[in-house]
Amino acid sequence: MTIPTSGPRAFPHRADAIEQHLGDPRDPGNPLGFRHILAADERAEMFADGERALDAYGLGAEFVPTQYGGRLTRLDELVEIMRSVYRRDPCLGLGYGASSFIASVNVWTAGSEEQRRRVADLLLRNRKVAVAYHELAHGNDMVGTEFEALPGPDGQLLLNGRKEVVTNIQRADAVVLFARTDRRPGSRSHSQLLLDKAWLPEDGRCYLPRFPTVGMRGVQLGGMEFKDFRLPADTLLGQPGHGLETALRCFQITRTTLVAMFTGILDTALRTAVRHLSSRTLYGRPAIDLPEVRSVLAATYADLLLCDAFSTVATRAIHLVPAETAIYSSAVKYFVSKVLMDAMHRLSTLLGSHFYVREGEHAIFQKLLRDNQLAGFGHAARAACQMSLLPQLPLLARRSWQGAEPLPEDFFRLDAELPPVPFDRLVVSASGRERLSSSLAANLAAQPGLGAAFPGIRAIGGELAEDLRRLADECASLPPTELTVAAGSASYDLTHRYVNVLAGAACVGLWRGNQQDRDPFIVDPAWLASALARIPLRPDGPPARLPDALERLMFDELMKCHESDTSLGLVRRGLADRTPREN
Repeated sequence: MTIPTSGPRAFPHRADAIEQHLGDPRDPGNPLGFRHILAADERAEMFADGERALDAYGLGAEFVPTQYGGRLTRLDELVEIMRSVYRRDPCLGLGYGASSFIASVNVWTAGSEEQRRRVADLLLRNRKVAVAYHELAHGNDMVGTEFEALPGPDGQLLLNGRKEVVTNIQRADAVVLFARTDRRPGSRSHSQLLLDKAWLPEDGRCYLPRFPTVGMRGVQLGGMEFKDFRLPADTLLGQPGHGLETALRCFQITRTTLVAMFTGILDTALRTAVRHLSSRTLYGRPAIDLPEVRSVLAATYADLLLCDAFSTVATRAIHLVPAETAIYSSAVKYFVSKVLMDAMHRLSTLLGSHFYVREGEHAIFQKLLRDNQLAGFGHAARAACQMSLLPQLPLLARRSWQGAEPLPEDFFRLDAELPPVPFDRLVVSASGRERLSSSLAANLAAQPGLGAAFPGIRAIGGELAEDLRRLADECASLPPTELTVAAGSASYDLTHRYVNVLAGAACVGLWRGNQQDRDPFIVDPAWLASALARIPLRPDGPPARLPDALERLMFDELMKCHESDTSLGLVRRGLADRTPREN
C-alpha cells in the first residue's frame, strides 16, 4: 500500500491510511475485526492476521528515523498512528509495535552507526526487536540488576543471569540487554548490549517458559537465562557504564508516547458502552437516557480529552524542550495512566454484569478493561514515576515555580512544524528547570475574557496557579528525609498537586495556542472547561462531577462523534468504514 509522507499536519493522512487499511473492527465480515481479535485472545495468542496486516502497512518503518529509511519524524504522528492499533487490539499495539519501538529508541540514542543500520534493517523488514530491562527480583530498581556481562579472560563479555517478563524475547531477532558490567556499586556499573539472536544456540535452551497474564494475554512475555555465554565486546550499546543513563533518557520518550497511545483503548471502550447502553432498556426507556448514565459518559469523555491534552503537550515537549522532559515524562505516566484506569472502571459499572461477557457484540470491552491495566505498571510503575519526581521538587521550587522564561512560541500549536526527535539532546535530569507549570498563570492572564461562558476555567485554573505558589513555599524547605522512598504520604501528595498544575497548564496552553485552528471544537472553551473540571484536585478523592451545562455539552459531543464515526480525541478524524481494505 502507498503510505503518505510527513509534513505539517500530514500525519492524519498516515493515520487515516492505517485506519482504512485495518477496516471497521465491528464489521462481522472484516477478517481483522473484533470477533477474530477476541478469538485470538481466548487462545492467548497474538492475532496473526492482524500482524500480517501491519506487515503489509509496514508499521516497523514508523519506528525508524528517516535518515535510516523509515518514516519517524514526529512523535505525535507515531502516537496518532498507534492509537488506530490500540483502538482495536492493545496486544497488537504492544506485542507487534510498541515493544520494538521501546527497544529501538535505545539504539537511536546510543548505538553505533552499524548498530543503528542493523536495527533499522530489521524493522523495515517487519522483524522485531526486544528490550530486556527487568528482573523479577528487582522490578523497577534497575540499579539492583544482577544480570552480568563482565569481561572474560579473552576480552569477550561473559553473560550470566536471567532476564524475565520480556515482551517478544523469543520472537525477536535482536535484543537490547541491560546488564551489570561492573560489580562495584554506583550508577556507572551498568551498560546496554545489542544481542543478535543469530548467535544463540539453535536448540533454544536459553529461553525460560512463557509468563501467562490476565491482560494482554496474547503478548508473548518470556525470559532468557545465560551461563558463561560469550559475546564480542563490540556488542556494547553506547559507552561502557552508561547503560542506566541511556535507559533513563530513553524513558522520556517511551513513557510519554506509550501512555498516550493507550487513550485509543478508552476511545473504543466509550463507543462500546454507548452502543450497549443505547440498546439496553431500563425502567421503560433506553439506559442511555438515564441522567446518571449520561453523567458518567460525559465525564469519561472529558477524562479522555484531559489525557489527550496532557500527553500531546508532553510529546511535543520532547521535540521542543528536551532538557525539561525528564519532568514531563514521569508526570504524564503517573497522571494519565490513573485517569485512564479509573475511567475504564467507571464505564464497567455502567455495563454491570455485561462488562465481563466474553461473547457477543460488546465482548471487546472485557478485553480492553484487562489490557488497559498495563497502563499503570507496564514499562514503569506509577509509583516509580512519583518517586522520581519527589526529590526534584525543592530545586524546581527554587528555579522554576517563581517564574520562568516563556516556552517556545509554537510550543502548543498543533499545526506547527517540529524539529526531528532529539535523541542526542535528552538529559537525565532537568536540573530544576521546566516552564510548563509557570505558563498556566501567564496564559490565564493573557486571556482576561476566558471563563466568561464557563467560570470554572478561571476558578480551577486560578486555584492551580495559586497552588503552585503554595507548593513553591512548601517544597523549598522539604528536609532530605522527605525526598526518599521513605517519605511520608504528605510529601508524596506534593507530587500529586504539582502534576495537577502541569496537567492544567497543558490544557490551558493547548486551547490558547490553537485559537486559529480549523476545527471549531478545539477552539471552543467547552472542552477546556470540562477537562479542567476533571483534574482530581484532592490526592485521596475522585474528580468532581461536571457542571450540568458542561455535562450536556460533552454528552452531545460524544454522541455526535459516535454517530459520525469520528475519533474522540482533540485531533478529529474519520474512523474506518466498511469499504474493502487496500492490500
